[in-house]
Amino acid sequence: MAARVGVDGGSATRKLLHHHHHHSRPQQQQQPQLSQIGAVPQLLAGGVAGAFSKTCTAPLARLTILFQVQGMHSDVATMSKPSIWREALRIVNEEGFRAFWKGNLVTIAHRLPYSSVNFYAYEKYKSILKSMLGLDGNGGNPHAEIIVHFVGGGLAGITSASATYPLDLVRTRLAAQTNAIYYQGIRHALHTICRDEGFLGLYKGLGATLLGVGPSIAISFSVYESLRTSWHSRRPDDSAVLVSLSCGSLSGIASSTATFPLDLVRRRMQLEGAGGRARVYNAGLFGTFRHIIRTEGFRGLYRGIMPEYYKVVPSVGIVFMTYETLKKLMSHGPFS
Repeated sequence: MAARVGVDGGSATRKLLHHHHHHSRPQQQQQPQLSQIGAVPQLLAGGVAGAFSKTCTAPLARLTILFQVQGMHSDVATMSKPSIWREALRIVNEEGFRAFWKGNLVTIAHRLPYSSVNFYAYEKYKSILKSMLGLDGNGGNPHAEIIVHFVGGGLAGITSASATYPLDLVRTRLAAQTNAIYYQGIRHALHTICRDEGFLGLYKGLGATLLGVGPSIAISFSVYESLRTSWHSRRPDDSAVLVSLSCGSLSGIASSTATFPLDLVRRRMQLEGAGGRARVYNAGLFGTFRHIIRTEGFRGLYRGIMPEYYKVVPSVGIVFMTYETLKKLMSHGPFS
């Protein structure tokens, strides 16, 4: 599994899974496992696990987006003290229970090409970096190998995020719709955005996305590694599943806390001009930061952080367990 990095909530999950499976077992035990199912089934397992996790946590993801965009327009800044329970009841009463999954179809449609591009790009970048650092042989420098995985994963995340960004933007706009439905679906949204805002309208907020990729990986990687090493040194006999789930969840919380303001700015820039609305932010990425702090205070950068936190633990757990289950099934199926 390549490091599949994004800046949405629980973005470190796939990165941690990749690192866990490639570093937490002795090398001689790992090779047979990889050869059993091959790269394509691994990619399929990762894609399905990610899509399933996104579907299970979609209600919390939508609540996060709705809170993030409060304050952007006067008609959505309705709650002085955002309440997850109150907003959830509003969605059920006004839009119906299925509305929790608004935008989830495009999330799934985004996940598969995102995973494919990420996996392919990661392998290519890894090969180039190894060649540049002279690590083509079997015996390499462990520190250089870490750099290869770290930098390669970051570059792959940037590449995949750029290649599939329009689908991420469409997902945000569909999820942010409440009673007034302006975009009827994925195809209609893509067509309408191009018509109303031009082709570049599909890439609003890309700068904030790419800016968040690097810190997200760095924080996830360092926190996960530190916690896992410390845990194993104190309790070496604990379950690997428990260690991965706990350390992965904590690293996801740390990463989300550090990069959440960038994610909030990204969401708001994605919604610039949506549904024919007037533009709110006209000064680019840093101007948007200044505008939010000036009008909503520093706390405005963390609107929606609580449902994001609630999403991390189940997201990591669902991805991990689904991925492991699918790998076991495919190792005994036609892929074995």
